[in-house]
Amino acid sequence: MSISSLRRAQRAPAPTPASPPPEAAPPSAAPQQRDAFFDNAKYLAIVLVAMGHSWEPLRDGSRAASALYMFVYAFHMPAFILISGYFSRNFDLRPDRLKRLLTGVVVPYVIFESAYSLLKGWASDDPSYPISLLDPWYLTWFLVALFVWRVTTPVWRIARHPVPLALAIAALASCSPDIGDDLDLQRVLQFLPFFVAGLHMRPEHFRMVRRRAVRLMAVPVTVAALVFAYWAVPRMNAGWFYHRDSAQELGAPWWSGIVMTFALFGCSMVLTACFFAWVPGRTMWFTALGAGTLYGYLLHGLLIKGSHSAGWYDPSWLHTPAGAILVTVIAAVVVTALCSPLVQRIFRFAMEPRMEWAFRPAAGGSTAESSGAAGAVVSRSASTPQTAVVPSQATRP
Repeated sequence: MSISSLRRAQRAPAPTPASPPPEAAPPSAAPQQRDAFFDNAKYLAIVLVAMGHSWEPLRDGSRAASALYMFVYAFHMPAFILISGYFSRNFDLRPDRLKRLLTGVVVPYVIFESAYSLLKGWASDDPSYPISLLDPWYLTWFLVALFVWRVTTPVWRIARHPVPLALAIAALASCSPDIGDDLDLQRVLQFLPFFVAGLHMRPEHFRMVRRRAVRLMAVPVTVAALVFAYWAVPRMNAGWFYHRDSAQELGAPWWSGIVMTFALFGCSMVLTACFFAWVPGRTMWFTALGAGTLYGYLLHGLLIKGSHSAGWYDPSWLHTPAGAILVTVIAAVVVTALCSPLVQRIFRFAMEPRMEWAFRPAAGGSTAESSGAAGAVVSRSASTPQTAVVPSQATRP
């Protein structure tokens, strides 16, 4: 080789490395991971719901049971509703999301409202008891409320002062006895501020309440709330915590509805923060059960009402402290079982029907991505950034 050819070779650009084949390239986006904190919160909240329902027949003659009942009712549903709002913050009227809302909220409501009505007719020995989809009975009100809240989500996202506006609506509802029982609108409107507050929460808010200082502060606040509940039992109507009646229907003057709306909202938000402060953020043995809380919510109500009708609370020993502890443990175990994957598989036809036959195919693609249940409080959660698409199950209880 000549010297001139060597010089030309040195001036030539170095060859670029070959690009890796497409299949060797890393994926553009990792799959979203579920947030254990929200699944844990939903499971623990549904256990408290079941416990509270199991204590209801034990309240007569037991001030301690009544105090625990009032304490739990002050925050267990607000916690559910807050999480529902948080995971609904990106909801819009896109066809696939409306489809999930119909299959995951409306269809379960129709099925379980019918089932609860049949149970009530059997328990009252009245086979002709009507099935009315306009008058939710017992637990099904939450599905009606969730549907209304989610459909109105775009409005709350553009409102200038959404939480004060929602509080004003709730306060007006609390002093308006003419609203009536149709679709349980009193509860829909009185619980609305918690949903709207959840809509405008961000991940850092949940991280803030889980700081060590907040956890330590939550202990004396919880103790003080329990002491106050014990003091309030003979002095306060527990019906205020149901948010289903106006002030006049509770035997109070109209203006007290406005006062109690703001007082209970503040109390519930503080206790909900205390609850979140002690919810574990790591994966626990019960974390996976958080995906099935809607199953536990709706199914345990049938057992609670059935146990009342069957006379299971009649033995006097159940109304002792030992009996109350046993009832509490049974309620926790039963609702845990009802949230299990086995129960989810059995009742998925009612809770999460695909119903592809009922909808037109999505334009430009398969309907597989759009099918499934939507939801509520709230049954499968995921850790999503504020701009991400909300998981279909994130708002179910």
